[in-house]
Amino acid sequence: MAKAFQSTDKAARARTDLARERDTGSMLERAQKLTPLFRANAEANERLRMLTEESVIALDESRLFGIMSPKSLGGSELPPLEALEVIETVSAADASTGWVMFAVAVGTGTGGAYLEKTTAEKLFAGGRIPVIGGQGIPNGKAVAVKDGYRLSGSWSYGSGVKHAEYIHTGAVVHENGEPRPGRHGTPEIRICVVPRAQVVFGDNWDVLGLRATASIDYTMQDVFIPAEYTHVADSTDPGHGGALFFLGIIGLATLGHSGFALGVGRRILDELALVAQTRVSITGTPRESESFVEAYANAEAKYRAAHALVHESWGSVQKSLERGERPSTRQLTLIRLALNNATWSVAEVANFAYKTAGGVSLRAGVIQRYFRDMYAATQHVTSSAPILRECGRELAGLVKGKGWGFAGLVDEH
Repeated sequence: MAKAFQSTDKAARARTDLARERDTGSMLERAQKLTPLFRANAEANERLRMLTEESVIALDESRLFGIMSPKSLGGSELPPLEALEVIETVSAADASTGWVMFAVAVGTGTGGAYLEKTTAEKLFAGGRIPVIGGQGIPNGKAVAVKDGYRLSGSWSYGSGVKHAEYIHTGAVVHENGEPRPGRHGTPEIRICVVPRAQVVFGDNWDVLGLRATASIDYTMQDVFIPAEYTHVADSTDPGHGGALFFLGIIGLATLGHSGFALGVGRRILDELALVAQTRVSITGTPRESESFVEAYANAEAKYRAAHALVHESWGSVQKSLERGERPSTRQLTLIRLALNNATWSVAEVANFAYKTAGGVSLRAGVIQRYFRDMYAATQHVTSSAPILRECGRELAGLVKGKGWGFAGLVDEH
């Protein structure tokens, strides 16, 4: 793995302990065991504006980075509902750690599934899980040449790139000076998996929240990418792995973002409850005042309703995958709707907690950090108004004959 730090005695001990336990317990049990470590490192992550070496080693050695990687390559290939629980658990321990974990899980898992089989086998040689981070928005230009592409571009919000060996990045393919048509009549978009040594990284992660994700900008200029290290961005036909990968990149990313939002919401409510239990008053009123307990109950209901919709929607998808069926357009609409609802519902819960905790949330601490982290997450394209409008069009029956593409509804044929 690419290292951001020199090894320390503490980190070395963590590596040894995790290596000893890596083959025992479920992924959820591993995440639960690591919760104290992730919590303990949260403030240091913020100061560094990236994850500590100890946290990265824990994610790597526990193989949590591989929860969405094909089993045939040594990954876990967790069913959606199990993956949700793992991501919720890590995100509740530390939001930035949860974000980096699921972002890398998506980049690594889709590389293993959609790259040519022999290429994927090289990346996962020896059963280890490679660390592939970045972002798939096609801000680059991939010029088709013999045996590959010449890639140039500038990308923002490269989640996990400071800890990655390879960078997962999107580009529009150009041929003969023009964008090459893709499968739906739109320009072909490819994901390129690029060794980090070929990438120029910025140092501009000055943000409100998710500070420890180090989702910095990066650039490439005329870098040759062999064709076998690319795949079409909207692929749903895995070379390695099973029906999980019928979901495509956006489907798996939706899963990750949903688990993140639910984990953050749970932690915020639990922290607010601790404030209420340990202070005589909260926001200037008795902690057992009718106004506070009524508002807390409403916040808990809002969170649990969002949680239920996410798990209901993904439970339906999981049943289809278990039968070897591709999810329907309606099922894909509902998981996107559930993510949007969870993101903005948890943002409302975070706002309530921030205002209600008063001076506690003004100062550095868990409530302030999770408030900032959640509002940073609301800016992600997966929870944007355009995606919500697409959901509305499909649910209202206004878009017959369309299905979900890379970033919205497209013609099915």
